[in-house]
Amino acid sequence: PRWLKTTGLRSCGTLSSSSGAAGLLWPLLGACLWASVVGYKPVIIVHGLFDSSGDFINLQRFINESHPGTNVTVIDLFDRGASLEPMWKQVEGFKAAIYPIMQNAADGVHFICYSQGGLVCRGILSTLSDHNVHSFISLSSPQAGQYGDTDYLKYLFPQFVKSNLYHVCYTALGQMISICNYWNDPHHRDLYVNSSDYLALLNSERPNPNSTEWKKNFLKIKKLVLIGGPDDGVITPWQSSQFGFYDDNETVVEMQHQDLYLRDVFGLKTLAARGDLILCSVPGVQHVWWHSNKTVFHTCMEKWLV
Repeated sequence: PRWLKTTGLRSCGTLSSSSGAAGLLWPLLGACLWASVVGYKPVIIVHGLFDSSGDFINLQRFINESHPGTNVTVIDLFDRGASLEPMWKQVEGFKAAIYPIMQNAADGVHFICYSQGGLVCRGILSTLSDHNVHSFISLSSPQAGQYGDTDYLKYLFPQFVKSNLYHVCYTALGQMISICNYWNDPHHRDLYVNSSDYLALLNSERPNPNSTEWKKNFLKIKKLVLIGGPDDGVITPWQSSQFGFYDDNETVVEMQHQDLYLRDVFGLKTLAARGDLILCSVPGVQHVWWHSNKTVFHTCMEKWLV
């Protein structure tokens, strides 16, 4: 029967009496049989800027330790330098790789999307009408945009600082670079709204003929988990990971007071009213360690991956 179906027993298939003390075998086997009955939903991980699938070994291990037998897939696309490709191109590429996994998961899947990957996943969820994502876990992702002098910025644009990067990002050429698709300069709001080919559309900050459909698609998720923290050091402001952002004085305005929340342009307020919007803030975690931090996993992710 369908409720007995498991999608991830491959990680339990290596059990044998020769692999360790026999006393350890039966508890492990029992856990695997339990997983086969419970049928944990497959987890799909989407990486961020300059990452690759190999960076998520610890997160995969955390998942399989807490939910044995879970089928975990880290999508191996747009790695390293290719992560600078335009965001819509990445959305289409990741969508093509993820869709077959969804189709083979009768009970749905979960998304864990890290950093830039969190914005890629929003594009997928907004434009894919028949997705079956239950928990969308956004792991330190610049959901409201990025505006900060970081090491990434110095590496990509050594001649520029945050205050003048708009000269590049808000051009047709700049919009061919992923980070410029969500660069949100609070001092040049009109340029951002009119030039951003990605985030301004996702947030319906400029007229978007697809906004009603995209909102309907996005709201098919069961939970939105927004993870971030004050010691991130890359996502700027860090509250962008929870849809907060700067006003034109560079004072952070929290999500609940943002126009995109108040007008419920793509569903944040609806999710909150449903009780399906979860904010998880963890201090002391630097950006590159979010996916390898066991405390973050147990505190912010574990319970939503069933």
